[in-house]
Amino acid sequence: MIKPYQITKENRYLGLPLGFGFLGATYALSAFAYFQPYFFGNGTIYLQVVVRTFAFVFLCVTYYFSRKSAENNQWLWNATLILLISVFVTSVILLSIPQVNLPSYQLTSTITRVFNLICIVYLCAHTLRSHLETLDPDTLWSPFGYILLGISQYSLIIYANDNSMSAWWGALAIRWAGLAIFLIIAYKAFYNTKKNALIFPKNNGFNERNHT
Repeated sequence: MIKPYQITKENRYLGLPLGFGFLGATYALSAFAYFQPYFFGNGTIYLQVVVRTFAFVFLCVTYYFSRKSAENNQWLWNATLILLISVFVTSVILLSIPQVNLPSYQLTSTITRVFNLICIVYLCAHTLRSHLETLDPDTLWSPFGYILLGISQYSLIIYANDNSMSAWWGALAIRWAGLAIFLIIAYKAFYNTKKNALIFPKNNGFNERNHT
């Protein structure tokens, strides 16, 4: 996901590697927190759900600015990026302070997952609109991948409220399927024999007019 920035050198595409990078880091952190819940203190389990929320926010902001003129919105994107990073760092610091009284994990997890689901709905709408503009079968992969991530988030909301292990395992399997789709998208867009055609905008749900 670093390729769009490397090719265009536009800062507004930094949200892609940041978003998916944070998303991957939270999954690793979740696994660590479940096996060693007291290694970094109680804030570890909170950290992984909060960071995941920032991952989806970075993706939403990136997709939003991808449809805007680069010349007119560069300063706004830079200000937004600085603000998001500042809030992110502040949140991490607060979660690292042992004396801070945090709300229940179940409540925090439910709220963040509902917010994540809202972000995913926006991502689905954005990428689906891009697909309808091009009517290219390849552009349907992106909204389908986000739909699977949305179903996974919904299953996790169910798990957070009734501890249903079937919902937890279902969310995990659907998440793998969604991430596999994005892996296929990245491979087709950046590493196949047509990569010199600069086809990554449509495969990622971006507005192709802003890149050609």
